[in-house]
Amino acid sequence: MKDIDLAKATLNDKNLSLVIVKDGQIIYESDGRGIYPLYMAVKKCGDDMKDASAADKVIGRGAARLYKFSGIKSIFAYLISEGTKEVLIESNIAFETEKTVPFIKNREGTGMCPVETLSYESETFDDLMKRIEAFLKQIKLV
Repeated sequence: MKDIDLAKATLNDKNLSLVIVKDGQIIYESDGRGIYPLYMAVKKCGDDMKDASAADKVIGRGAARLYKFSGIKSIFAYLISEGTKEVLIESNIAFETEKTVPFIKNREGTGMCPVETLSYESETFDDLMKRIEAFLKQIKLV
C-alpha cells in the first residue's frame, strides 16, 4: 500500500484530522482542530516529514506552506483553498482533494481563516512558525 493510501485510510477509519505516513509507517496522527495538529507534527517530527505523505481534513495556505517547508511529497485533503492549490503546484507536491474553495473560512464563517491570512504576511519557514505559534498562544492552545 502506498503511503498516501495508508494515510487516507487511517484518516477515515479512525476519524482523525491529520495522518502523516512515511515508508509504510504512521509517524504522526491527530484528531485536533485547525492548524494545531500540523504545527505539532512539524515540531515533533521535523526532518522525518521529508518525503512523507499526509492526509488532512482541511488545508489552507498556511498549512500548505508548512507542508512545503517540511518536504512532504503528497497530500490528500477533503477541502483546500485556491491559495493552497497554488502553493502545492509551485512546490511540486502531488495532491488530491474533494473540494476547492476560494479561501478557508474562520470558525465563525465571517471571513478568512486567521492562519490563511497570516500565511500571506510571512516569507520564511521560521517567520511562519513564529506567527502560527503566536496565534496558537493567543487562542490558548500552546
